[in-house]
Amino acid sequence: MKEFERKQLLERANREAATIGADIPDVIDVQGEEVELRDFVFEIKRRDTVPAGEKERVETAKRNLRRERLQRLRKIEDNEVSFEEGEELVESIIGIDRALNALEQLRPKDLEQEEQLQEAADKKRWMSFLKQALGRDDASSKRRGGRL
Repeated sequence: MKEFERKQLLERANREAATIGADIPDVIDVQGEEVELRDFVFEIKRRDTVPAGEKERVETAKRNLRRERLQRLRKIEDNEVSFEEGEELVESIIGIDRALNALEQLRPKDLEQEEQLQEAADKKRWMSFLKQALGRDDASSKRRGGRL
């Protein structure tokens, strides 16, 4: 492969917008193991959050995908493949990036619960503020003889 072709492939693989419109591969060989990547990502993504029991599985998958991406990228960087093989590697790298983006956007279950607690606390503070502003808090009602 010529130097300009290698650089072109590397640029394409590292382009931030490369995943737009890209498909997650159905099946991919990750660290020597065949993974049904699309099914895995959609199974997890369907839930919107990562259940506690699945958290370790998702984190392991993300680590393995990052490692596989790096190995594929290095094959291109080290000029170990032909241009045609490099194009195939770039497509697979973009698919891996797409899967990683989908998995990274998921929130752990505990963050969702924390968000709900924060929202409840915000509502409580708002109601307390409104009561004070309207003169209906406990302190002001006692000053007026207990009337609301």
